[in-house]
Amino acid sequence: MLMLLVAGLGNPGPEYEGNRHNVGYLAIDAIAKRHGLGPSRRRFQGKLAEGEIAGVRILLLKPMTYMNRSGDAITAATAFYKITPARVLVIHDELDLEFGKVRAKTGGGTAGHNGLRSIDSHIGPGFRRIRIGIGRPESKDDVLNYVLQDFAKAECEPMGRVVAAVAEAFPLIVAGHDAEFMTKVALLTQPERPKPPKGVPPADGV
Repeated sequence: MLMLLVAGLGNPGPEYEGNRHNVGYLAIDAIAKRHGLGPSRRRFQGKLAEGEIAGVRILLLKPMTYMNRSGDAITAATAFYKITPARVLVIHDELDLEFGKVRAKTGGGTAGHNGLRSIDSHIGPGFRRIRIGIGRPESKDDVLNYVLQDFAKAECEPMGRVVAAVAEAFPLIVAGHDAEFMTKVALLTQPERPKPPKGVPPADGV
């Protein structure tokens, strides 16, 4: 059976739990819950849950090494299971994407992300990625504080919908259908149009 290592990036500990930088952890938890993977156990310097999605054996890993040493945990898992970088999928926060946007790609740079930089230094850049947009602060000097702050109250509900959509659409990316995955996530996270009052036709006349 094919195997896919899926690592969600974040920092361990209750003080980091709601941080923007921990959206990778949130996505892993949502995927595990939606698809019945787990329970998690301590392995490879992280928390590992296993199961099957779309006919592929899935290893869900939350590195507990802190963000800037994420590569340590991923290397331990890939070495044990003999997984190539092409069968590694990393879920992480992305400053260069608008808040709530989700993009999938293979390879690329690290864009200053310490977790990606650590993974790149261990296994090279050829791994797959799910990038979850958290937006940027106005000043570059505020980036560190921004990513290590909790999501604002107004951001929590929409980000919850984003990670739920990633979990719902996840079988598509497991099957290698990255474009379809992104399309489904976008559809699932579209804001609902308010219903017109009873007896009043919609504005578009449909």
